[in-house]
This record gives sequence, C-alpha cells and structure tokens, in this order.
Amino acid sequence: MPTADLYAFRPVTAADLPMLERWLNAPHVRRWWGDPAREVAGIEADFDDPAMASFIVLHAGTPFAYLQSYRIAADDFSFGDRPDRTVGIDQFIGLAGMVGIGHGPAMIDAFAAKVFDEGVERIVLDPHPDNAHAIRAYEKAGFHAFDQRMTEDGPALMMARDRC
Repeated sequence: MPTADLYAFRPVTAADLPMLERWLNAPHVRRWWGDPAREVAGIEADFDDPAMASFIVLHAGTPFAYLQSYRIAADDFSFGDRPDRTVGIDQFIGLAGMVGIGHGPAMIDAFAAKVFDEGVERIVLDPHPDNAHAIRAYEKAGFHAFDQRMTEDGPALMMARDRC
C-alpha cells in the first residue's frame, strides 16, 4: 500500500472544476456519484460554506482524487450518537489507473491523520452497501460499519473511525 506521507490535500479552486467534471464522468466514478454537472455545481456552491472543505488530493504532486469534509451539526443525528468534533467525508479517485492499487485506503488514512491532529474525534462516511470496493478500502483505512440506513440518496452503510 502506498505510504500516507506521499499525499497532499489542497483546497479546490474554480480552476479545478473542469477536471472534477471529467473525473465525475469517468464510469468508475459516475456509478456512485450523481450527474457530473450537478455535482460540480454543488462543489462550487460549497466554496462559501464554512462547514464544508473540498480538496484535490495529490500523490507525489500529481492530482488524482477528490475529497470533501463536512462538520456534522450538533443537532444532526443521522450518524447516531457521536462526539461533538465529528466530520463526514466523501471522496473518489478520479484517475482510473490509480484505482485498485492501494491509493484509496492510503489517502483516507493520510486525511484522517491530518484531521485527528487538528482535534477531530471521529470521521464518518456512508457508502452504498453495494460498493464493496469502497467498503474494503474504508475498512483498510481503519473504519468499521455500525449501521445500515436508508438516506435521501438511498441505502447507506454507516461507517466510522475514531481518533486513537
């Protein structure tokens, strides 16, 4: 598995939006994400949302993935009981050649280390239960399933990782 020190996270800018739309149109991404134009519009709209942080993930300096992190509001119990300093994440690897060779777990582990160092106590995510590839990657990155629920986006496997 690639080592976490090879990953960097830089904020998404307007200049990244065409690249993100290309990635969102890739079959391996499109299967699990929504309409690419609508997703990009949502990412752009989140630029001004202080609860959201969107990142381009770089491996050895090359952009290859997207990751968004969002604070879970105090009154949002969709992820069950949780510590106050909990964030949710969503991500995808945009470049098909980077899928299936360990980058998913490694980049998520690197991001977890970053936010845990910043004081976050728990990270949650909610993959579709049929997305076995992503679920395996999350498990390799230290996440465990704690529930399965129906969300506004459909069925979701609720997963979490706590700061050690």
